[in-house]
Amino acid sequence: MQSGLSSKPQTKLHVGIIMDGNGRWATRRRMSRLRGHEAGVEAIRRVVEAAPKQGLGTLTLYAFSSDNWRRPKAEVSALMSLLRFYLASEVESLVRNGVRLTVIGRRDRLPAGIADAIGRAEAATAGGDVLHLRIAVDYSARDAILNAALKAASAGQLTREAFSDLVTGEAGLRDVDLVIRTSGEKRLSDFMLWESAYAELHFTEKMWPDFREDDLAEALISFHGRERRFGGLQPEAMEPREEPALSA
Repeated sequence: MQSGLSSKPQTKLHVGIIMDGNGRWATRRRMSRLRGHEAGVEAIRRVVEAAPKQGLGTLTLYAFSSDNWRRPKAEVSALMSLLRFYLASEVESLVRNGVRLTVIGRRDRLPAGIADAIGRAEAATAGGDVLHLRIAVDYSARDAILNAALKAASAGQLTREAFSDLVTGEAGLRDVDLVIRTSGEKRLSDFMLWESAYAELHFTEKMWPDFREDDLAEALISFHGRERRFGGLQPEAMEPREEPALSA
């Protein structure tokens, strides 16, 4: 990736990916579920590298939902260790490639030291202007909307844009254009519900560890082939039809 692209990230596409299927990918290969999550990290690297080349300015990855704390303690611990490893090992590459990293979701329930590691990674990559990479950890869209509503209650009347800033935690974040979910599941699972109000949806049977640059390209080809009306009509659909003249 090269920094200094002519279009700033917020003017380019915002894609969210529900990275699903790590455990099943490993189980089918008679491997531990941890090995599947490790392979999932490799997929993250591939997609982050490919994203700016394919017109993305913002990429939000669903890494760990607030409901995932219900998983076995050993698996949760392994996922947190992988997060810690990613934050420590990828920052240099992210800086070099102009990627700004932010982590969304709660931080107060994360194991000791991870919140500080997140803060350091965010500070180190703050100047990235090629891609905004957002990773959702201990994240719930419904909780984000609820928290925004509680803040709005004491702020008085707000515009929709101002409320969006409360939901996302940052000003001017572009709404999601496309949500991709891997592994064949077809649901949003509490992922960016507010921001995805008019997002296109793309579901693929590919497990996340098998997801590659051409799979992202395929999803984007499908996206660009769709007609996005945002509740309105295309100009040609609004033009009144000329009635045929009656013969004398």
